[in-house]
Amino acid sequence: MRVLLADRLHPLATQALSDAGFEWEMNAALASDTLSEAIERFNPHVLVVRSTRVTADHVRAGGALSLVVRAGAGVNTIDLAACSDAGIFVGNCPGRNAVAVAELTIGLLIAIDRQIADNVQELRARRWDKQRFSKADGLKGKTLGLLGMGRIGQAVAHRAKSFDLDVVAWSRSLTPDQAKAYGVRYADTPEDVAQQADILSVHLAATDETRGMLSRELFASMPDGSIILNTSRADLIDEDALLEAIDNRGFRAGLDVFRGEPQEKQCAFEHPLAQHPSVYGTHHIGASTTQAQMAVAQAVVESVISFRQTGSVPHGVNLAQRGRASHCLVLRHLDRVGVLAAVLDIVRAEGRNIQEMDNILFQGGNAACARIQLDGTLGEDAMNTIRKRPHVLHASVLPIPSNKETS
Repeated sequence: MRVLLADRLHPLATQALSDAGFEWEMNAALASDTLSEAIERFNPHVLVVRSTRVTADHVRAGGALSLVVRAGAGVNTIDLAACSDAGIFVGNCPGRNAVAVAELTIGLLIAIDRQIADNVQELRARRWDKQRFSKADGLKGKTLGLLGMGRIGQAVAHRAKSFDLDVVAWSRSLTPDQAKAYGVRYADTPEDVAQQADILSVHLAATDETRGMLSRELFASMPDGSIILNTSRADLIDEDALLEAIDNRGFRAGLDVFRGEPQEKQCAFEHPLAQHPSVYGTHHIGASTTQAQMAVAQAVVESVISFRQTGSVPHGVNLAQRGRASHCLVLRHLDRVGVLAAVLDIVRAEGRNIQEMDNILFQGGNAACARIQLDGTLGEDAMNTIRKRPHVLHASVLPIPSNKETS
């Protein structure tokens, strides 16, 4: 199995792939315009990316391509629809860089409050200005609002409490009991968080629901001089609205991500927020610690090995939550050649389409149980034919409860 690494991963990954017998190639210089050529030439079964964008053209370029792994959590740089239409799995590595991103978030907050970067810049320019840099609010007792309480949000909350920050949080799945267990105050809505926060930090995936969530209206509910932190995705913030809040209301911001940020590793970059004196920006480095990269590399290898062994990926992000299956054919059978093939022929003759299927082997290897999800039921004649097949021990077809029935 061939694995193309389109971004640089920790050597742990390449060594583990070699040890496991994979053929791999790594080229950290690949970008969107050169990736298609590399895919056509190497024809990988697995493509691993960090920041490199994966488009429909890239999907079409590889005849063997079966899995795309994002060496990180967010998959907004991958055309999920194109991968799904081509039957290509997409997996990610959630939570492996949570500590690194949380550390940068807290680092940006402290740096903004104490103007650390400006201190350094002035000293390197041989200027001493204690009068200017002696002014800082301090963090103790301020309210940090968190939008998103996944692993990164939880890691930020844990670190924030050591600075005696009061933490209030919202997440779509967060409950009051969970908030209490995390040691944070629960908020019903993002607006509720913003109204209480002196500092607002966002840790959400970029989706249709979250894009532009940090909006002009949200900023309007916050006090003058508020601090905005974003180490997640640039699409979460209305950047024009943030610029207005910075220029007109004294907001400050710590940003690790920017709309239109370069795909290249080194190049010129101009952005009204990146060059603004009230913004502390970093170069999309949230996950870029050795510890995080080792953890992500291990997760990538685990995903690739699991895919080779099972044909599925541990953290698939483009799998249907619920297909069109309405019935499940449960078949207990002896583990013999041709048993399932004969049953599937009967299913096909009934005009039924298989949505999902698995076959579980019992201890001893003599018998197995297949569960075949269908887009409709099977007639009694078909079921009797199945039950009479050699080596079939039991067969039944059961209705699958709808979402409404199971909610």
